[in-house]
Amino acid sequence: MRAFHIAAPAAAPALAEIAEPVPGPGEIGVRIAACGLNFADLLMIEGRYQDTPEAPFTLGMEVAGTVERLGPGVAGPKPGTRVAVFGGKGGLAEFGCFPAERAVVLPDGMSSVEAAAFQIAYGTSHVALDHKARLQPGETLLVLGAAGGVGLTAVEIGKLMGARVIACARGADKLAVAEQAGADHLIDTETGDIREACRALGGVDVVYDPVGGDQFKAAMRACRPEGRLLAIGFASGEVPQIPANHLLVKNLSVMGLYWGGYLGFRPEVVTDSLRRLLGWYEAGQLHPHVSHVLPLERAAEALDLLRARRSTGKVVVTTSAV
Repeated sequence: MRAFHIAAPAAAPALAEIAEPVPGPGEIGVRIAACGLNFADLLMIEGRYQDTPEAPFTLGMEVAGTVERLGPGVAGPKPGTRVAVFGGKGGLAEFGCFPAERAVVLPDGMSSVEAAAFQIAYGTSHVALDHKARLQPGETLLVLGAAGGVGLTAVEIGKLMGARVIACARGADKLAVAEQAGADHLIDTETGDIREACRALGGVDVVYDPVGGDQFKAAMRACRPEGRLLAIGFASGEVPQIPANHLLVKNLSVMGLYWGGYLGFRPEVVTDSLRRLLGWYEAGQLHPHVSHVLPLERAAEALDLLRARRSTGKVVVTTSAV
């Protein structure tokens, strides 16, 4: 089968022909239709992600496709069932084996492209805003990187939860995407001052930050007393150093959120969240935004879109007709 594969430590990923895997105990074999890309894929290529597999391995953390085989002792989902799976790796291929317990049966109306773009982005934002920050109706939510894969879903979910949403992104085109997702106020990070703009709006209660760096620092200074800051990622390349005395003076809380980590110690947080999110999707309240869909042979180009920040929402790679 074809796979976008890292053959050895420090090797560049490349499209290769490798043996089709066989599902083991507890696994399902999935004929993959689409794979959603994430910033973590770029970190894996560089060996900087916290869960980077040992080489050789195939990139691609989340997929949608059709169950084709069951491993020993697995009762379902049955072959022929359309599913989405967060596997952590193995998605940029024509076939993959993943834990059966992570398979989510897809609603009839959800396309494979939407499904491949759904779990990590929406799951991260919902668990962060609901489970961690306890965002309340009427509060003000500041979303950094608001046109990106997770940021855009934070705008959409924050608005659905009743918050007033301030979206920060670079340039008018990306801000327009955030506004379409429900943002009430827009800040252009190319020309605007995050701290002053937020303070002019009365300050913020919750900060959703997949960016880090100077934007985190400005957002922290814009927080109201008892503000909560969610550290989602560090797309800027800079992990901010937090002055604890500032937290003390304003009674601020900083919380980290690694969505995939919950699968190891509290998987019900993820499963309950996905159940709620799929319910919202079926009710027409969530609208996954995929700016680019490319075939498997253009996987390197798809990753470059993320690297150069030329995409909005999600980038999806298809491995068959969808």
